[in-house]
Amino acid sequence: MFTVSEFKWLTDPQTAYRILKPWWDVFSHYICMVMLLISLLGGTLQIAQNKMLCLPCKVVVNEFCKAPWENNIGTSANNTPDLSGIKNLLDKQQYAYIDAVCYEKQLHWFSKFFPYLVLWQTLLFLICSNFWFKYPSTSSRLEHFITILHKCFDSPWTTRALSEAVEISGEKQSYRKAKQMSRLSFSTLNFEMGTKLTVNRVEPNLTDATERTILDRKEGEQAKAIFEKVKKFKAHVEEKDIVYKLYMRQIIFKVILFILIISYIPYYIIELHFDINCNVDIQIFTGYQQYHCVHSLSTIFKLLASFYAILVVLHGFLSVYSLYWMLRRSLKKYSFETVREESSYRDIPDIINDFAFILHLSDQYDPLYSKRFSVFLSEVSENKLKQINLNLEWTAERLRYKLQKTPQDKMELYLFMLSGLPDAVFELKELEVLKLELLTEAKFQTAMSQLTNLKELHLYHTPTTVEPQALNCLSENLQTLYIKFTDMDKAPRWIFSLKNLTELHLTGNLKMEKNHFVSLSGLENLKNLKVLYMKNSLPHIPAVVTGSGLLLNKLSIDNEGTKLTVFNTLKNMINLTNLELLNCDLERIPHSIFSLYNLREIDLKGNRLKTIEEIISFQHLKWLSCLKLWHNAIAYIPVQIGTLSNLEQLYLNNNRIETVPPQLFLCHKLRYLDLSNNHLTSFGDEISDLKHLQYLNVSNNNLEFLPNGLFQCHNLRTLLLGKNSLTVLSPLVGDLENLVFLELIGNQFEILPEELGRCNFKPSGLVVEESVFNSLPASVRDYLLKNDTEQV
Repeated sequence: MFTVSEFKWLTDPQTAYRILKPWWDVFSHYICMVMLLISLLGGTLQIAQNKMLCLPCKVVVNEFCKAPWENNIGTSANNTPDLSGIKNLLDKQQYAYIDAVCYEKQLHWFSKFFPYLVLWQTLLFLICSNFWFKYPSTSSRLEHFITILHKCFDSPWTTRALSEAVEISGEKQSYRKAKQMSRLSFSTLNFEMGTKLTVNRVEPNLTDATERTILDRKEGEQAKAIFEKVKKFKAHVEEKDIVYKLYMRQIIFKVILFILIISYIPYYIIELHFDINCNVDIQIFTGYQQYHCVHSLSTIFKLLASFYAILVVLHGFLSVYSLYWMLRRSLKKYSFETVREESSYRDIPDIINDFAFILHLSDQYDPLYSKRFSVFLSEVSENKLKQINLNLEWTAERLRYKLQKTPQDKMELYLFMLSGLPDAVFELKELEVLKLELLTEAKFQTAMSQLTNLKELHLYHTPTTVEPQALNCLSENLQTLYIKFTDMDKAPRWIFSLKNLTELHLTGNLKMEKNHFVSLSGLENLKNLKVLYMKNSLPHIPAVVTGSGLLLNKLSIDNEGTKLTVFNTLKNMINLTNLELLNCDLERIPHSIFSLYNLREIDLKGNRLKTIEEIISFQHLKWLSCLKLWHNAIAYIPVQIGTLSNLEQLYLNNNRIETVPPQLFLCHKLRYLDLSNNHLTSFGDEISDLKHLQYLNVSNNNLEFLPNGLFQCHNLRTLLLGKNSLTVLSPLVGDLENLVFLELIGNQFEILPEELGRCNFKPSGLVVEESVFNSLPASVRDYLLKNDTEQV
């Protein structure tokens, strides 16, 4: 005997899956349960009771048993039947044998196997209905979905997000309703009473809307983890429609099975007979050949079979309805349009494939599940949560601890790789420099108006949004802005509204459309901009930079090795005093530079200059005081260098220069001269003419001796002679009384002159090998060491 509990594993899928079972699947499940009970009842009766009971026939007419008196046999003369009965001389074993033979040969197969047939068909329905819960490819997705769904449903963040949406929509509706009612009551009372009434205007309760329960840190982290799980699940499940296809195949299989069952069940129900004639050829054993038998279970089996057929019809109608539900509209698309209209989360995306189908199924159970799930599909909701977590982690006290002083004595805050900008930043009224790097998004709120001391802002790969009042504050106070993005198209457009901006640094790739840099459109609006730094790969200088809209004093372009061409427009920048063309792959000095008469500093670092014969044209630049031609491939210095009489700083380091022409020392105003990392072997005594020289660097050359004229530069404060081939240092070095730093390391000195003691070195101002330093007299060494100690 079978019990229902033995089939529980087939009839009772995991309770958690109930939210994925529409009402027709639940109804079909209970129908299958009743079918299963029918099969168990029929099987139990068939095992517990005798299968068939047979009695022999004395008189057989046309293969049917007849009573003796119906054939004039065994009657008396007055035609009355003999009531003595029929005596059958058969023992119990013979009857049992006859019953068994007649059951196997004469009873219809449907009567014998009805319970098992019902059991087999019911198991097919059950297996088909629950197969998608067990199949690995679908069950893993469904289990994952249910796990996430329960977390979404129970998360405090879901409750808060939905309550915010309800409050916002409720406030709008209540405000409109109250306004209409106030107008109506006002006009009615005026009409009836003829008096003037004052009606208070009902405003939305904004304070209550903002006073909400703040999540604690643990709940915030849990909600953040749910967002990540939902993202990964969405990306994975939207790729395919495995669940949809399998569910559709299950329904089609159940419809086909219903058609097969209903096509033969009614016919075979008719074959369930109570009376059965049985012809068994065992007359030699019993003396009888024809027997009359009864099947004691035929009546109840007919009732059970009829009830079973009704249940199959009901189950079939439900399967057909589910097929209609699958086909009447596309279930591989799910829209949150209603949720978007009811809530403040307008960015909830529509979803497709298995994810959409699963949500359609859950809607049949309770639409609230998908509504709560949608909270974790909204980026706006996620950003709000991140902001709350961020504010819990980054308090004003912690931010003040991160404040640092810059070399310019400014209060600086540097934030790196955060999910957003903490609200507590706007409480740091002493903040002057704000650096944001790799933040997911920075939102400048209205509270930014408190940062009146903020003058410098750095945005490195940090998307930003700015509220109008915050933009007004930035426009009034911000003076220096650093922008760095891989693609400058991602740079915020509001930067071109900063009317008081004086210095702008732009780093990133600029895209061209029809010979126009779209990312720089609006640059001409920065009327107060004086300094512009651009680190890009430009084919030419943008027209908006050289146009009349900007009055730049300094232009710096670092082209990162890309060749820069077309310099004709440079001549329009007549106010330019400082020009830097770095890493622009220049082979000659652009002639348009010579038209910029107000230039004071020129920097051509990192190009491919081999000759600088055009330097003679620099004599027209009467204000030119600094010339940087470093990190090029210059082989020699032309004699025309002497015409630059106002030159004060000259950078010629990291080139291929072998000799220094005497004309260089005609630049009598030179204070800074760098000739390091070249191929110099000597330079002349004419260097003594540089009376104002304070800095000289000739390290990393091939110098074998120093001219005596060098020691007549009495204003020299820094002298770098390292990594040469010098063997002797002249005692005249003592005449450099203003010398505070001397580098001698990397030469071939054996002894040093004691006159070094007359120099006024700063701490660690003498850089030389220890063995060479020890060659000095003890008194000089002690003096230098004591001087270092005292100054420290």
